[in-house]
Amino acid sequence: MYRYFINISFLLCCVLLSAQEEKLIQKDSVVHKDKYGLRVGIDLSKPVRAMLDDNYKGLELVGDFRISRKLYLAAEIGSEEKFTEEDLYNFNTTGSYIKAGIDYNTYENWYGMQNLIYTGFRVGVSTFTQELLDYRIYNVDQYWNEGTTSGENLLGEYDGLTAQWAELVFGVKAEVLKNVYLGASVRLNYLVNQTEATQFPNLYIPGFNKVTDGSNFGIGYNYSLTYFVPIFKKAKKSKKEDKEGKK
Repeated sequence: MYRYFINISFLLCCVLLSAQEEKLIQKDSVVHKDKYGLRVGIDLSKPVRAMLDDNYKGLELVGDFRISRKLYLAAEIGSEEKFTEEDLYNFNTTGSYIKAGIDYNTYENWYGMQNLIYTGFRVGVSTFTQELLDYRIYNVDQYWNEGTTSGENLLGEYDGLTAQWAELVFGVKAEVLKNVYLGASVRLNYLVNQTEATQFPNLYIPGFNKVTDGSNFGIGYNYSLTYFVPIFKKAKKSKKEDKEGKK
């Protein structure tokens, strides 16, 4: 009887030890996973600007897709219409554009977070039309004290205009609600190429913004509201695994 009790006790101990070992293995084998998916939304600055400025209309859709722990494919597509009034001319610009590139997240998130402090690069393409509504010719000889005279020969619509540019992006995106992100970015643009009418230069390019005379550089910005749609999860590598993978 005593021997029987010892055998039963030993068997129970073995079962308990085996169960405890299995729990420890399961605990150690838990793999942290990051969410991958599509984030889509709009640029809030465009409708806000349209409400404050009667001479502007615009809409931009934004999106990105995570392809690795740090890299995201990103794109923006939009359209703009802007009336510009200057001292010597008035014109209206209408067109659409698309920008595509990558973002690199420099921020180390805690587990479960997907906030971004990022740098990026875009290639932009725009097609647009400019309509010259009014202009004045500046007279060098002001014999009758008339500095300008109105003109009509160049009035009209100039279509089929295009522009291509590159831009550096610096921005942030933060989760304010579950899967809802607010973002802001600043863009340094460089105009690579453009087609323009011989009679009237491109003074405003949709997606690029104002064109400065004698310079190919421009500045842009956006304030985005996006929603993240999770598609799949991927195991998050430790720093040790990342270093071993780079060797």
